[in-house]
Amino acid sequence: MVKVKFFAALRERLQCAEISIAARSGETVAEVRARLIEKHPSWRRELLENDVLCAKNFAFVNLQEPVNRGDELAFFPPVTGG
Repeated sequence: MVKVKFFAALRERLQCAEISIAARSGETVAEVRARLIEKHPSWRRELLENDVLCAKNFAFVNLQEPVNRGDELAFFPPVTGG
C-alpha cells in the first residue's frame, strides 16, 4: 500500500486528509494520481491543476518519480511566506 496525504486548501477542497491505495510495481506518481482520479472523479480538477506539488517520503518529487510499496505521497498547493 501507498499512503497518500493531502494538505492545506487541497485537503479542504477534496474533503480528505489521507487515503491508502494499493501499490503497483513500476508505477509513477502520475499513475497513482490517475488512479486516485479514477476512483474519485470529483477530485480530477483539483489534482490536475498545474500548481499542485508532490512529495514522496518528505522530499519533493516530479510526477515521473517511481513509487514503491510503503511510500508516503503528499499532494499540496504551493505555499508562500512573507
